[in-house]
Amino acid sequence: MTDDHQHLQRAIRLAQANVASGGRPFGAVLTRNGEVLVEAVNEIHLTQDPTAHAELLAIRAASQQLGARLDGCVIYASGQPCPMCLSAMYLCGVERVVFAASNEMAEPFGLSTAAIGQQVGLPVSEQRLPIQHLPDAAMTTLYQHWKNLHAPE
Repeated sequence: MTDDHQHLQRAIRLAQANVASGGRPFGAVLTRNGEVLVEAVNEIHLTQDPTAHAELLAIRAASQQLGARLDGCVIYASGQPCPMCLSAMYLCGVERVVFAASNEMAEPFGLSTAAIGQQVGLPVSEQRLPIQHLPDAAMTTLYQHWKNLHAPE
């Protein structure tokens, strides 16, 4: 667990440096087999991209090196990953996540994403954001075409 502590401390130092340069208090370190592959900070203040979270930027950079699957990788984050980042971690196969500040700790500072997590955990029909499903048979054909193109030989 020494590596966990060291990598988490690095994520916190990245977050501190990001705040010093005008950014938000979020940093992430992505490792594989204990080796640091990528470091990233939240870049929303630079890009005006609301998805430019440290964890997501780390995943994007690591995927450029390793491909879309990040099996065996660990992400160390200064704050509890938001639902978007957590979903990306599931999608790419990150093995484990370690974070320092919980949503409860972040709440008094306006930095918690717990409310978003609660919303996306609800059935689509109960979420605050109006979400409409308009089924279209063309999608079944498209999905079948994709599957045929990617079927194992």
